[in-house]
Amino acid sequence: MGKKSLVSFLKQPYPFYFEGRDLFWVCIVIFLMAVFFNYFMQPFNVYVPEHKMDYFWISVIHSATPIVFIVLTALIFKISPKLAEHWNLGKEFLIIFIILLLTGIGQFLIRDIIYNNPNNWSWHYFFEEIINTCLVGMVFAAILIPINLNRLMLKNQRSASLLDINLHPDASTKNFPVLSISTQLKTDDFTLNPSSFLFAKSEGNYVEVFLIENERLEKLIKRIPIKNLETQLQNIPFIFKTHRSYLVNLKHLEEVSGNAQGYKLKLLGLEETVPVSRHSISSFEKRMKEL
Repeated sequence: MGKKSLVSFLKQPYPFYFEGRDLFWVCIVIFLMAVFFNYFMQPFNVYVPEHKMDYFWISVIHSATPIVFIVLTALIFKISPKLAEHWNLGKEFLIIFIILLLTGIGQFLIRDIIYNNPNNWSWHYFFEEIINTCLVGMVFAAILIPINLNRLMLKNQRSASLLDINLHPDASTKNFPVLSISTQLKTDDFTLNPSSFLFAKSEGNYVEVFLIENERLEKLIKRIPIKNLETQLQNIPFIFKTHRSYLVNLKHLEEVSGNAQGYKLKLLGLEETVPVSRHSISSFEKRMKEL
């Protein structure tokens, strides 16, 4: 695989699961897989005389350790949600490596609870726990990542193919008057014709507003939070927030495609695609049916 191919592979969208019900099920699946793998497969040397408890409970403790670090990772993402934006395979591999490294260190730190061994605090066992954890973790990742990626990609591609995208601008968009949009700077206020609005994209403290004027693409940069712009456009039924950073005119849709994270929207006359986040899928599908 060449360098460009590798970069493209790592930039593939990957579903973000460190929240809500997805986090719960991921933790359950990983825990059960780890218990089964440790207890029944016994991949590493099991020296019963040094055990302080039954091997089943040792397997349970070892299997619960990565769950602790997965939940801690989820808390970090909750505190800093921007870290989770544009989640892809590269970020997924990186976070898995960090979790495995921390889990290996955690396994080393709890050795005194599990094993009656005078060398528990040696460098030998420190590196052994990290290496063993990474080996098992890579096996699990090699199994779960492709399954999860393909499952959600096929699901969203199937759903996208069923959506009616025959929504080119029509007379109904002309019925809405030109709006006066207030920004954080009085001199930055502007007027907006809903029918010419294509989409808006949040960029830090600013919003890039893309318009179709006289069949030409124009861009305005305004100092306004996208949440504020969304509020001022809330009475326009065909303008929808597809993602925390995007507002889209659904009447300018040309194509809807699915990927592992949700949908991608192709707008008329625009090369850039606009994402529909996983959290917005059901609302997006409902709005599409209403138009």
